[in-house]
Amino acid sequence: MAIVQTPCTSFKRELGQAIHNFDAVGGDTFKIALYYSTATLDANTTVYTTAGEVVGTGYTAGGLTLVNVPPSISSGKALFSFVSPATFTGVTLTCRGGLIYNSTKANKAVCVLDFGEEFTALGQNINITFPSVAPTSAILRIA
Repeated sequence: MAIVQTPCTSFKRELGQAIHNFDAVGGDTFKIALYYSTATLDANTTVYTTAGEVVGTGYTAGGLTLVNVPPSISSGKALFSFVSPATFTGVTLTCRGGLIYNSTKANKAVCVLDFGEEFTALGQNINITFPSVAPTSAILRIA
């Protein structure tokens, strides 16, 4: 069992099939769900799963809805991201990683995030801060 930070392989194929719409207005709804360190999330993850998802006070299964940043192009790369931070408010839980998925399109997986260590919140906020939307740092970059 492991959480491996990566874009999901199925997501890469689905981009070519025009399944995901990241537009800020009228685009798909993307969510982030949080997971225990015992979850198995990696490039082979194809859809949102409750297996290994955290349970805690103030946390709703399925996670939090993200706000899309309009897709852009810079230095020949397509850049995709979300408004930062995404905040889980007043939660009591422990988590190690997250799964971004497209709830509009049958909960198809987009990418896995590994937070690098377990985080514990006791009635606190957990902020997921996305990197700047730039060719070397956007959360999703297609070269």
